[in-house]
Amino acid sequence: MGRISDTLKLLKSLSPEDTSALANIAGFSSMDDIRKLKNLIKQGKISLKPYTLSLAGSSYSLIKAEDKELKSYAESFNSRLKKQINRKVFSDFSKGAFEKIKSVIAPHIVGFDGVKKAVILQLFALDRLHILMLGDPGTGKTEILRSASDLYPISSFGLGSGTSSAGLSVTVKGKDVMPGLLPMADGGLACIDELNLMKKDDMASLYNAMEKGFITYDKGGDHYKFDARISVLATANPKKDQFSGREISAIKKQLPFDSALLSRFHLIFFVLRPDVDEFRRIARSIIKDEKKEINRGDIEFIRDYIKHSEGIDVVIPSAMEHQIVDFVADLKKNESKYMIEISPRIVYGFVRMAKSAARMELRSLVEQRDVNLVKDIVKESLEIN
Repeated sequence: MGRISDTLKLLKSLSPEDTSALANIAGFSSMDDIRKLKNLIKQGKISLKPYTLSLAGSSYSLIKAEDKELKSYAESFNSRLKKQINRKVFSDFSKGAFEKIKSVIAPHIVGFDGVKKAVILQLFALDRLHILMLGDPGTGKTEILRSASDLYPISSFGLGSGTSSAGLSVTVKGKDVMPGLLPMADGGLACIDELNLMKKDDMASLYNAMEKGFITYDKGGDHYKFDARISVLATANPKKDQFSGREISAIKKQLPFDSALLSRFHLIFFVLRPDVDEFRRIARSIIKDEKKEINRGDIEFIRDYIKHSEGIDVVIPSAMEHQIVDFVADLKKNESKYMIEISPRIVYGFVRMAKSAARMELRSLVEQRDVNLVKDIVKESLEIN
């Protein structure tokens, strides 16, 4: 009876909705696949569910298996279909990638334009790029951190203080020693909130991860080594939890880290609570803007887009190399005006961000607009926000 029933169902016509959905994915699938899908839909063994990429302005359908025996087929088909769809829309998405990705970086946090731009470029950096947001609590630093962690294909997120059994370097459970926050992000982005609460035991591990790409740990005569080839995105509060005053000399006295750690970051943003005028501007912006929920499909799409971009090797024209050197040299001349030392690490950071800007748009050559963008970001990082 089951086979007869299935055969009779095949004589039915598809609904207009299912017919349209199948036509939409026909260009990404073989005729045999479409024929099989059509029959399975008629038999009620699978259904179509929307696959919406809001940021890319695209909408397709994936399949959902009603029959347990077809679940592996559905998963395999959907995986292949997503890859085909993504390849098609990546090119169009690249033309406006910066603003589109920016719209999902802590969208309800108003302001911090330079910080968000820097974080976006960090997502597309192939070489290490370390960024620190140092400032008052309650300014939205953590939300930016969470957004970056969500968007990056490989990431870890946690507190600098860790817990009684887990730290930045390792997680210890009884006799077992497992990777901590830093090695958990190997090959990706380590997002650390409140780095100022970091345990002293983790300091050496952080240095090693940021500079050498690995951490070591000794316990009971055993030596452990974990790869930690990471970029670090971290937040930290000042010594007394909130900066007092806006003068450079006063703020320097409240820094929670010594120069040895600060110098390992390519960018440091100093974030202060807004004054009354800035608070008014933020309030008006909140009232004016209608914040949208971030589509989970969009997050997965951006992760796939980042992975796709990693195959692009970017080159900086020699003329622009001279621009970068001149720009940083001018900063060095005015070093006394800034919170941090202008070191060669800023040059490394500049080059990596310029390449990231091109890679984000799937370009293999850095253009003048990329250099101008990074100049603005670096200038903003040196100011008191």
